[in-house]
Amino acid sequence: MAKLTAGDLQIISRIAVFRGLKAETVEHIVAPATALMLRPHEGIMTQDDPATAFFIVINGWVKLYRTTPSGDDTVIEMITRGHSFAEAVAFTGNRYLATAEAVSETRVARIPADHLVRCIRQSPDIALGMIASISQHMHHLVQQVEQLKVQSGVQRVAEFLASLSLAEQGHCAVVLPYDKLLIAGQLGLTPESLSRAFARLRGIGVVVDASHVVVKDVAKLRQLANDDRTTVRGTLRPMRLRQVGEARI
Repeated sequence: MAKLTAGDLQIISRIAVFRGLKAETVEHIVAPATALMLRPHEGIMTQDDPATAFFIVINGWVKLYRTTPSGDDTVIEMITRGHSFAEAVAFTGNRYLATAEAVSETRVARIPADHLVRCIRQSPDIALGMIASISQHMHHLVQQVEQLKVQSGVQRVAEFLASLSLAEQGHCAVVLPYDKLLIAGQLGLTPESLSRAFARLRGIGVVVDASHVVVKDVAKLRQLANDDRTTVRGTLRPMRLRQVGEARI
């Protein structure tokens, strides 16, 4: 553990939990916070343990996942720079709902739960920020459930790749932020299904080479993610048939 730096505080002050709060209020909340430097696969919190703190990612990626009674892990969310997690259970004093683990070299701020509760009692406005942040997380999880129920695997992969690009249209090149096994878990796919989805997306100009991805037309990728499943099948099938025909020639 180490003390937070001025750069850490700049990132922390902009998270959803603290939006709208006065600078001195934020400084008071984070006063006892410490910075954790984590290596890949190093744990941050464990499912069902008492919630003793909440966390803010300063740099790197954190995986939130739940372990079923049978021992299988399900990825709930991937969290990166400028986002917080576990604030709801820290606020209510419950147990952690998931396990958090660093995916890359990661720096995380840890804020003690008991201090947070004292701050809320002194300044109820903090609770409004907490509720807003929890609402954002809930909205994100609802979107994930909708994706799993409505979108095909190819569409989920298309939307994930499109989210990595800052461009709305035209050509772009992006780097996958973490390994493909984790991407598959996040999108509710098997590694084999992810590979097939990448192959099918070649039909609209998406080329995946290890962790590097080149997208010929970002707008087309975004449109594919938003189309209904029937339209998607019609968009990708002609290319697949052409490839089969070319192989026979």
